[in-house]
Amino acid sequence: MDNTPNMGRRKAWFLLALALWAAFALAFPPRYSWAQGGDQPAAAAAEPQKPAEPAVRESFLVWILRCSGFIGIVILLLSIYFVSTVSRLFWEMRVEMASPPELVQQCEGLLEQRDFKGIYGLVKQDDSFFSRLLSTGISELPNGLAEAREAVERVGEAITAEMEKKISMLAVLGTLGPMIGLLGTLKGMISAFGVIARSDVQLKSSDVARAISEALLLTFEGVALSVPAIYFFALFRNRVIYISNSVMLAADGFLRHFSHASRSKGSAAPPPPAKLPS
Repeated sequence: MDNTPNMGRRKAWFLLALALWAAFALAFPPRYSWAQGGDQPAAAAAEPQKPAEPAVRESFLVWILRCSGFIGIVILLLSIYFVSTVSRLFWEMRVEMASPPELVQQCEGLLEQRDFKGIYGLVKQDDSFFSRLLSTGISELPNGLAEAREAVERVGEAITAEMEKKISMLAVLGTLGPMIGLLGTLKGMISAFGVIARSDVQLKSSDVARAISEALLLTFEGVALSVPAIYFFALFRNRVIYISNSVMLAADGFLRHFSHASRSKGSAAPPPPAKLPS
């Protein structure tokens, strides 16, 4: 099969998630603080006051990015990939995509008309789960219904494995998130104790607090990536099982009806005319 359309869809979903993340970042503009004029002498107070210029303070999101560092950038990229993957799976992992209702109705209509070649040509051109199962079963029908059903089952297991492969990255993200967060925790704690060790005379509490906040922030980011990844992996795994069972049962039932209809059509054919005696 050609994976070019799938790669294009994955890139599109990734870019969409990146655009949503950028829009979320722009929703937190930088904050401003106005300089406060303290007690001034009377002579200075008599002079005209200039308007206070705002001092730019970094936004909360910028502080998170600066405090997270390189490890935070890795977690950010993984989170964007996670959002794009979940969005794509919500679109692809549907019964309507695996077994299009319009296609099923067309096949049923052609079966009522006994247009067997039309059914095979229709499912052969489609790439859905139902069509791939049905085209395989119809191809194996000359060898018997039992052989055709076994072939459908084998192809169904292979397609189910492909679907499970698509959701496997969610399990990887669920396992990898806490490990990356733990790496950031160790880095932050090493930095904090390094500040304490290098302070001979006076300890700067701001440096220690910055290192500890970095450690806790990276831990939070790793867990925040892991928890939804584990949840959506379980969700899509159950959805894969439901879709696989539903479509395989529908394809098996249609294949049996197809086989009975083809046999009845063959038995209903008129016998050849007998030769008259000379």
